[in-house]
Amino acid sequence: MHSDELRALQAPLKERYLEDPESAIVTLKAEGRLGENLACSIDTGRALVEAGLHPATGGSGTQACSGDMLLQALAACAGVTLQAVATAFGVTLRSGRVLAEGDLDFRGTLGLAKDAPVGFREIRMRFELDADADEETLDKVIAVTERYCVVLQTLRSAPPVVVSRGAMDR
Repeated sequence: MHSDELRALQAPLKERYLEDPESAIVTLKAEGRLGENLACSIDTGRALVEAGLHPATGGSGTQACSGDMLLQALAACAGVTLQAVATAFGVTLRSGRVLAEGDLDFRGTLGLAKDAPVGFREIRMRFELDADADEETLDKVIAVTERYCVVLQTLRSAPPVVVSRGAMDR
C-alpha cells in the first residue's frame, strides 16, 4: 500500500470522527471459556487458543501462556502500526521484526514474596528493520509508532479496569 492509498482509505473515517466524535468509540471484546485442567479458551476470531499455567507455575507448557499472549499482542500491534506509519512516511520496509520480551518474577504470582510484583517488572520492545530510509527517518517512524500503538500506550498509561461478577447467560 502507498501513502496516498492509506490517506484515501482513512480520510472518510477521520472526517466522520471529527464530525461525530462518539462514532470513533468502538468497544472491542474478548471472551474466555473455562476448561479442564486450569485452562481457559479464547476464540480469536481466527482460531481457538487454549491458555494455561506457565511452566514456571506448574503448567505443562503445552498451552499458551497469557503473559506470552500479552507480549504477542504488543508485538502485533506495534508491527501493524509501524507498517502504517512507514507507509504514511513513504518508507518502504523490505523486511522487519518486532521483538517484545518481559521479565516476570513468579514468586509474586505464586504468593511467595510480598515484595515481588504480580506481573511484568519490565517489558522491552525492539524493532529490526530493513528499509529504504536513513537512521533519522527510521527513528521518527519508530517514535510515531510508539505514540500511536494502542497496546503500547495502554500498557504505559493503564486505564481503569472494572472487575465484576454476574450470572452466566444460559
